[in-house]
Amino acid sequence: MRDERAGTRISCNDLETTMMTAHTVRALTPETYPAWLALAQKHNGVWGGCWCSYFHGDTEATVKQDHDGPTFKLRLVNEGVAHAALVFDGDQAIAWCEYGSPLELPNIYHRKQYDAQETTSAPWRITCFFVDRDHRRSGVAREALDGALELIAQAGGGEVVSFPNELVPGKKTSPSFLHNGTRAMFEKAGFTFERHIGKRKTVMRKMVPAA
Repeated sequence: MRDERAGTRISCNDLETTMMTAHTVRALTPETYPAWLALAQKHNGVWGGCWCSYFHGDTEATVKQDHDGPTFKLRLVNEGVAHAALVFDGDQAIAWCEYGSPLELPNIYHRKQYDAQETTSAPWRITCFFVDRDHRRSGVAREALDGALELIAQAGGGEVVSFPNELVPGKKTSPSFLHNGTRAMFEKAGFTFERHIGKRKTVMRKMVPAA
């Protein structure tokens, strides 16, 4: 099927999204993990050696402090409790958007404030992005976001909440500060602003219908 608005061709059989840019978006799985790892290694583990594990908690089988970052992430992938949309340029992963359930991704910033004002818990949340330094400022983060939303739709859909940052006009912002993207990008993707948490973070929501 084809989403004319997004300019995207969707193959539901293999959870792969083909973009007009010739990039493809694939789910993080044991098969795509090596490509994810190569991207993370290229950037020294990303975000100061986070290895895209900050927002994850322990599972019954895996305790974070018992493993290095790559091993911890791989164990979660193998357990089926680490989800991300990976943007591929050929065989190379060039970006990701991490998503999952609140149980999978409990460690959000300003969690106490968020929980205190939360009336309904969304079944999905988006917590971080990363883009290869050689592909930044080209719309790849938005491709990753659209890919994550399509994967969520294929998993049954539901409400998605995320916590992008609100930029200060005229002020240069560190890329690490924008690990969850920007309010403007999420608004263009159809998310609705709800409230602020912390100083510059926002709470934004979107209902994603099942594919």
